[in-house]
Order: sequence, then C-alpha cells, then structure tokens
Amino acid sequence: MEDPAVVNPEQPDYPQHWEADILLRDGGTARIRPITPADAGRLVEFYEQVSDQSKYFRFFAPYPRLSDKDVRRFTHHDFVNRVGLAVVVRDHFIATVRYDRIDAEGRPSETGTDAEVAFLVQDAHQGRGVASALLEHIAAVAQERGIRRFQAEVLPENRKMVKVFTDAGYTQRRSFADGVVHLEFDLEQTDRSLAVMRAREHRAEARSVQRLLTPRSVAVVGVSRTPQTVGRAILRDLLGGAPADRPVYAVNRNAEPGTELDGVPVHRSILDIPGPVDLAVIAVPESAVPAAVAECGAHGVQGLVVVTAGYAETGPEGRDRQRALVRQARAAGMRVIGPNAFGLINTDPQSPLNASLAPRLPGRGGFGIFCQSGAIGVALLEAAHKRGLGVSSFASVGNRADVSGNDFLQYWAEDEATQVVLLYLESFGNPRKFTRIARRLAAAKPVVVVKGARHTGSLPPGHAVPATATGLHDATVDALFEQAGVTRVATITELYDTGELLAQQPLPPGDRVAVVGNSDSLGLLTYDALLSAGLRPCAPVDLTTAATGENFRIALDVALADPAVDAVIAVAIPPIGTSAHAFMGGRLTGEDDPAMGTDDPEIAAALLDAGHRARVLGKPLLLTHLALTDLPARLRPGGIPAYAAPERAVHALTHAVHYAQWRRRTAAAEETARVPELDRIDEPGARRLVEAALSTRVAVAARTQPGGARLVLPEAEALELLARYGIDVSPVRPAPDEESAARAAGTLGYPVALKATAPHLRHRPDLGSVRLDLTDEAGLRRAHRELDALLGGAAQAELVVQRMAPRGVDTVIAATVDPAVGAILSFGLAGAPAELLGDTAHRLVPATDQDVAGLIREVRAAPLLFGWRGAEAVDTGALEELLLRVSQLVDDVPEIASVDLEPVVVAPHGLAILGARVRVAPLPVRSDLGPRAMSTL
Repeated sequence: MEDPAVVNPEQPDYPQHWEADILLRDGGTARIRPITPADAGRLVEFYEQVSDQSKYFRFFAPYPRLSDKDVRRFTHHDFVNRVGLAVVVRDHFIATVRYDRIDAEGRPSETGTDAEVAFLVQDAHQGRGVASALLEHIAAVAQERGIRRFQAEVLPENRKMVKVFTDAGYTQRRSFADGVVHLEFDLEQTDRSLAVMRAREHRAEARSVQRLLTPRSVAVVGVSRTPQTVGRAILRDLLGGAPADRPVYAVNRNAEPGTELDGVPVHRSILDIPGPVDLAVIAVPESAVPAAVAECGAHGVQGLVVVTAGYAETGPEGRDRQRALVRQARAAGMRVIGPNAFGLINTDPQSPLNASLAPRLPGRGGFGIFCQSGAIGVALLEAAHKRGLGVSSFASVGNRADVSGNDFLQYWAEDEATQVVLLYLESFGNPRKFTRIARRLAAAKPVVVVKGARHTGSLPPGHAVPATATGLHDATVDALFEQAGVTRVATITELYDTGELLAQQPLPPGDRVAVVGNSDSLGLLTYDALLSAGLRPCAPVDLTTAATGENFRIALDVALADPAVDAVIAVAIPPIGTSAHAFMGGRLTGEDDPAMGTDDPEIAAALLDAGHRARVLGKPLLLTHLALTDLPARLRPGGIPAYAAPERAVHALTHAVHYAQWRRRTAAAEETARVPELDRIDEPGARRLVEAALSTRVAVAARTQPGGARLVLPEAEALELLARYGIDVSPVRPAPDEESAARAAGTLGYPVALKATAPHLRHRPDLGSVRLDLTDEAGLRRAHRELDALLGGAAQAELVVQRMAPRGVDTVIAATVDPAVGAILSFGLAGAPAELLGDTAHRLVPATDQDVAGLIREVRAAPLLFGWRGAEAVDTGALEELLLRVSQLVDDVPEIASVDLEPVVVAPHGLAILGARVRVAPLPVRSDLGPRAMSTL
C-alpha cells in the first residue's frame, strides 16, 4: 500500500530527501520519513499500542492517551524549528522522534543552535535498533537546519534510552538534577560515532543475509502443473535439499482445492498458508508480482527471491517497476534478491537451502560465491562441481535492486564456514562502501574477483548504480581493489585457480619459489613464468623422468626445509613406461591402447606427505603437470592444488604472494603508517580561495553547462592555492616579445628556459617548443626569434620564461576526485612511460606515508628514481612529501576536483614543480558519512 503521507504531503516544503529505507538490527527493513498532518490516525493508533511504562518514560507522568491538541502538535511541523520523524512498517508507525529548537535559556526559538529531542518506540519493536537509527537521521536533519547540539532529559530508570544516547559516540555531557538525567551532545560526527554507525550497519546487513539463507519455512509463489516451468523446478530443488523440519509450500492462484504437486499441497494464496513463511520465491509473470508481494508482506514474510524478469533490464519503464517493487517490499519489512535473479543457495547441513535454478545443491565447502549474472552463476557452480570444490553459500542476484554484494561481504565476514570469497562483478552500486567492507574482510579472508567490462566500462542492462559510478575507469577500479586487498583475476578459470590455492594452502611468507620435478622442460617453463610474474625462483631441480616417489619425497623435503624458499611448485609428467608417457611420445593411437591418465601412486603419496610438511612449515605446495588427469583427484584429499599448465600455477601463486604481502603490509600499517603533520598548511586560507572562485560569475555560469561546474583556476589563483599547502610552483613570466622575455629573465635570474604554453604545445618538447639553459640575454633573444618563427608567433604560442630547474627525473603527480570513489592520487614518470605505456600508480586519498612510499616504487619505470645504470638517485623523500601535501589538500578541500602537477623535476637534492593546473567544482555531499540508509536506485 502506498503511504498517502508520502505521496501527497500537505506542506509545500515537505523535505522528500529526508525519507530513507533503513535496515534494523534483526535484519528487517523499515522506512523513516517526516510526520505530516495526514498521519494523525497513524499516530493515535501507534500511541495506543505503547505500554504505560513507555508513555511514563516519555512524558515523566501517566499519559494514557493523546489529546486532540497533542495530536496536532505532534503532526504539524515547520520542518525547520520543529521536526518529527516516524519509523514506518506496513503503513504503521512503530517509533517516533521529535526535536524542538530552543535558545540558551531553553525557550522555543527560531535562531538557536540547540534543540530538545525525545523518542518513543513501541514496546514490541524495542531492541531492534530503531531508536539508534532514528537518532542518526534526526541528527542529520538538525544539522541541515543549523542545529549543532541536542539536549535530552531522561528518567534514570529508562536505561535503554540512556544507552541509546551514550552508545552513539557523540561528544556529550551528562548531569543529574531533580531526579532527571540531563544529556547534551554535539551533533558533529566523530571518529567514534562513525565507527559505531558502521558497526551497526555491519551487524544489520549480515543479519539480513543470514535470515535469507536460513529460513524456517519457504514458499514458492507461481508453481505450475507443467514440470518444465521455473516455479516447478525451484519447488523440486527446494524439496531435494530441504531438512525434514522445514515446511515448503506451493502457491498457485488458479489451483483447485486439494491440488498437490510433488507431494506438496498447493494454496491459492500465501495468505492461506496456516503457518509463518520466512522466505518466498516469486516466479509469477511480472504483471502479477505486485499482488504477490503485497500478500507476502501481509503474511509477514521476511525475504523474497524474485526470479521474474521484465524489470530494469527492459528499459526505463522496467526500471520504474523495479523501484516500485523494492519500495513495496521494504515498506513491508522484506528484503529482495533480484529481480531477474538466479537464486540463493546455502549448504549448511543444519539448514540447507536451494532456492535457485541450480539443478543440484553444491557440496559443502569454504567458498562464498556472489555474482550478478545467472549465466556466470551456472558456470561458477559447474566449475566448482568439476573441481570437487565445496561452497558455503551462493547468490546470483540478477539486477541486485536491493540485496547486493556488499551485504554478502558483511555476512561472510562473520560466517565461520566461509574461508574464501569469490565474486563476479559487472558494476558497483556503492564503490566507497565496497572498498571499506572488502578491506575489513580481506584482512581475515581472501577476496578474489572477476570484474566484467574491464575495457568497455559498459553497464549491463538492469543494473542500478548512481550516475557517478557508471563510468569508473579501470585504473580506478584497480586502485580500489589494491587498497582493499582484493585479488583481481581475469577469468573464471583463474578465479578458481587462485581461490583453490588460497583456500587450501598457507599464505606464502615471501616470493622465493623452488621448482622441483621430473621434467627439465616443464621446470624451465615454470621458472620462466615465475620470472615474468616478478617472483624470485630458484634454479629448477630436475629429478629426470625416471624419478620415483622416493626421489620426489627427498627433493621436496629439501626444498621445503630450505629457509631461502617460501613456496614450492612440483612439476610432473607421466613416469617412463606408463600409457600417458607413451601417448606424449605419439605411439598410442588405437582404440585398444591402455587407458589414458594413469600415474604413479608413489608420486602422489610423496606429494601428499610433502603437503602435510608444507602446512606445518607454513609454505604453500602446488603442482603443475602434463597428461596426468588422475593425479589431481589423488591430491584433492590433501588439499594440494594441481594445474594442467605452468602459467596457471604461477598466476595463482603470484596472486597468493601479493595478497600475503598486502596482509603483512596492512597489519604493519595499523601500527606504523600515519598521515604526517606537515608545516605550511593553511586550510582556512585554501577554503576561502576555493569558495571565492566558486562564487564568481564564471563559476556560476559553468554550473549550467553539461557536466556541471568544472572551473579551471587562473594560474595566479592556482599557484596561491597550492602555496597554502606548501606546494611551491616555479613562477613563469609571459614573453610575448623579446623585450618582455629579457625583462622576465632579468627578474627571475639566469639560466632560464623559454617554452610554449599554448594548449596544443604544452608538454610537447618533441615539437621543438622548448629552449633550455639560456645563460644570457643574447641567447634568450635568439631563442625567442627561433620559436616565434617556428611556432607561428610568440603570442599564439603563449611563450613564457621560467628559471631553469636542477637536472633530474621528470615526473607527473595528479589528484582527481571521482564522485563515486573519492579522491585518487596518481604518480608516474613524465612523457612516454605514463602517456604511452600507462605506467601510472594510484592510491585512494587520504594517503599515508607508507602509501606514497609504495606509490613511487610501484611504477615500472621506478628504477630511474633510484640510480639506474649508475646515475645519481634522486630525492625521493622530497617527492613523497609533495605527494602527501597534494593528498592532504584534496582531502581537506573536497571542492577541489583535480590537481595536475607536470612536470615535477626531482633532482638529487630537492625538486621543482614547473607546471600546475587546478580545477574546482561544487561536489555532491558524501553519502557514506551520513546516517545509515539503504540504496534507492
């Protein structure tokens, strides 16, 4: 049912943006919205269901009912000085909060910055985190209206409400007088309040997924008599894996009384089912979905799996239907998997669930799998089955209009059965949140991801994402994954290759790899692949093709015991004399030849023994083989991954090495990484400069242009802004003629450079637009005449004079704000390395001292900074400090859209910034710093 107070608010200034869907502590959903005069009946009904004790705690006296005057007071607000919010489930209030602005003496005010706040929660909904969520939202509303502090009076016996205030994490003061606890707390977000909010978010989202995966009863809505239909298939799958004590129901609106399908009675409506239903699978035509969802809500269903298609993937009208579906479900307290979903699987033996289109329940194991594509979901499940790998839980969510990968990451962080998380992603709904959650999860469990649309950046039909997240550059995605500790792979095969190694073997303590086996050629291929991957292989140990199991055992023992070895790759081909070896020689061609794929059981036994020792020593052991199709199955009980190509084994090990390095680096950074306090930082001055720039007529006009305001600061303003953060750019002087050039050089001091700065000539010395090391006026005049003739006139070329910088390495530093992810700090070497080869490294802002140290060492051309081929190393300390200053500038002043410093010449002692460009823009408010709210895309 639509809420008339929301659809037709009486006040013309009704703040629609205050409405929000929220997730409660127990995983249920609700809606927060402003209270309007149309809510009088809801308010009275709500108050009647509140206990006398709760009323006493609210009003400090017996207050059995609300008078007409009370009802008017609590439903009529100006949304500035008097605001009321309600939490609504199934069109009924379950909680309210109100603030009234007051002055310093506690009297009603229209100008004060304090407000009194009071809550009331129905007893049946206390303990669900309702008041905590309301506090976050009313605090955000108050701040928007200029209120900086809340005051509240609470009876000492009302311990629950006192705890709501004290646990919120705000800076507060408490006093006790006249039998009442008086609380005052500032509304400015603190690190503790943000941490509290995110911890609550984590618990609620994890619990909501747990409820979906462990329903006490399930109904399939849309079961047909035809066996091949989707609803009927899901019913069979549910029955095949359902525990004996979990009821499974079937619903078909046209069923005759007494109808049974697959041994299950068929009901005409979910409302006819005699018991509660926790999870409903919706498999009816799209036109029938709203009625089915309404009945599910009325019956108290907690979650929906909507396999029905015909929503956002079909176009704008379908997207509107999808939004309406999510609104309808959330208003009734339900979460939604889908629409257009493949389904949901849980292999927990205590509560197995196959609410999907998968024909069989996967084996139990440690992989949590999430994907956004049904076809890929099928491929992932089939690949797991063929490899003999088990799954803890699986979700293929289709259009992911509600439940997303972030929700499952929250759940898997708590799920002890999940050891490794595998993701197939095609888009991000909330990249900032993904980074935050994935980083916390990856600190304990590997997260491996295949990201579709790497090159095109196209958005699959049906995926709802913010406009800011539709064009994420792949380099941005890589930076996001890198800092979150997420392992990115290119294919489904590599996803499982890497996941299997991470799940079954210890993390490698380093990058030194031993190669041991019975094939010199295969060992050399493995060695070459390790070198190409940037690892440090030892010389391969060739046991020859005549090697026995005992030879393998001894060699593997030696390699594993070597303190200079961090991981071991065993290489194996069929022993001489086996059918597989003969096949490799091309001698087996007939139908009567021995069976292929045999292997030496002694070698398998030696590998299994070595695998046990490898675990004790904390070193991974893996195998690459040729033509030994039986060997992987023999090794599976010992958890030794086997790969049919050396490149696959090396790729998996490389990912494991990098992930282990990230884990160690992150753990160390928790203790040592910091954002240093820099001198010469004038944040207020920088803010004033940016605010002034954005208030100019040019900036205001730019806001009406496509893409909004992206104002390039004039050079003088840009240099002044950068100087506020200790970023000094070498000054330039215009040189439209020889006389101006000579005067400029006299002011700056020789030697100087003369260069063109016109957009088509900037940073293009290959076009002859620069003259360096001009030591006197005669040489400067001669150079000016040459460039004037070469470039079509000094004025057109925009010639300038600049003092020569010390010799060094030319680099490029940039910071760009991506509205979906945040500010990204980039570094590379100027010219071909960055422009042609894409040799650029990235970090999310704010960057720590360890982040920037890693940033300059990550680019492939980094050796040029550290004394390549006998050259003198440059001042990387000065370079790191500059990167920290740029990072702090864009973090402190979010209206700065981009900073480009090029070139930055890094010399053996110090550096010089020869060019700078700054753009500013009024950026949108960051949603991840506001109160908890579910996506409404």
